This record gives sequence, C-alpha cells and structure tokens, in this order.
Amino acid sequence: MDNCNMIKSDVFDEWADEYDEDVRIADKNDEYPFAGYRQIMGCIYNVVTEKKNAKILDIGIGTGFLSSKLCESGCSITGVDFSQDMLDVAKSKMQDATLFLCDFANGLPPEVKNDKYDFIISTYALHHLTDALKVCFIKSLKPMLCEGGQIIIGDIGFKTRDDLECCKKSHPPDEWDDNEHYFVFEEISEQLADSYNVSCTQISHCAGLMYIVSAR
Repeated sequence: MDNCNMIKSDVFDEWADEYDEDVRIADKNDEYPFAGYRQIMGCIYNVVTEKKNAKILDIGIGTGFLSSKLCESGCSITGVDFSQDMLDVAKSKMQDATLFLCDFANGLPPEVKNDKYDFIISTYALHHLTDALKVCFIKSLKPMLCEGGQIIIGDIGFKTRDDLECCKKSHPPDEWDDNEHYFVFEEISEQLADSYNVSCTQISHCAGLMYIVSAR
C-alpha cells in the first residue's frame, strides 16, 4: 500500500478491530450516529451491482465492510483511508483491492486521480471535512468519473439545518461530536448544483444518501 500526505489517526487505528461490531450494535439499536448504516450500505450495493464488473473508488474505505461485498460481486476496488489499521482489516477481506494510505483531505494520490471509475463511493467519511471542503472535494471528483458514472455518498446527515439541530438537542452534549461536520443535504446539494445533478434520500433520523451525477 502506498503513502500520500498521510496523517495517522490513532483513534481509528485503535478502533479498527472493533469497528464493524460497534457499528452493527449502534445500527441495531437505532442509535446516533450509525442508525441506518446497513440500509445505506445495502442501497449503495444494489445500485452499484446493477453494472457488471464496475470499477469502484471507495473514499474512506475503512475496514472495507461495503467494498468487500462489492469485490465479491465482481467489482474492481480502489480504496483510500488515513488509518493503516483500518486498511489492514480491509486488505484481509479483499486481497485484490488496490489500497492507498492517504488523508484525502490533503488530496488523492496521482494513481487515483488519473484514473476513471464507474462509481465513486464514500460512506461515513466526508463528515470529517468542513462543508466548504466537502463541496470543493466532491467537485474535484468530476474528471474521475467514467461517462455515465455516479458519486454515491452515505453519511451522517440531515435534510435541513433544523433537522440537524433537533437531533443535536435530543442528545446530551457528551454524546454529540462537535468536531465533525454533518451533511445538511439541501445545503450541500444547492452548492453542487452548478456541477452536478443531486438527489438525496433520508434513511434514518441521522443518516442518508446523496446520489450525484454530472450535470448535462
């Protein structure tokens, strides 16, 4: 695995072995921030596998929960993540995947940027970027899409700013992560409108999907 402007995340390295199980339990209990996690993964899987042998870029691939299933279905997987331990878990699930150790907030490796993909997916990763950086980053992916390609983002997010604030108020301050920047889908969609056609689906009280295609 290659390096690219890497910033190691000790928190995610330490979490790697327990991450999948912790997420499963939170989703099962309908708990913030992972309520709806498996449904989101299933929705993305269903869309991607409609195209046979799709070429996938997974940004923030983590332990490879979703991409390993896509790999089993015949997809070609390239992934980036800033946690080596997460990537080690992902690699154990899909030996043929091409994985890069990289903090995508600082840009993607040239080998990734200079290729094209049928789908660029990102799940529970882009909320680490500010809204301004989210928009710039998503716009930067456009040249990497094959003709007819699609970006699909599944993440902690809310239809409106009021929905986000309502969710925040329903949790004690020590349970809410103010260091993360959750999607407000209507706001991000508006900022992407000059480059993409965007549709959003709210899946749970704290998470949803964005389907993004190049504007004609």
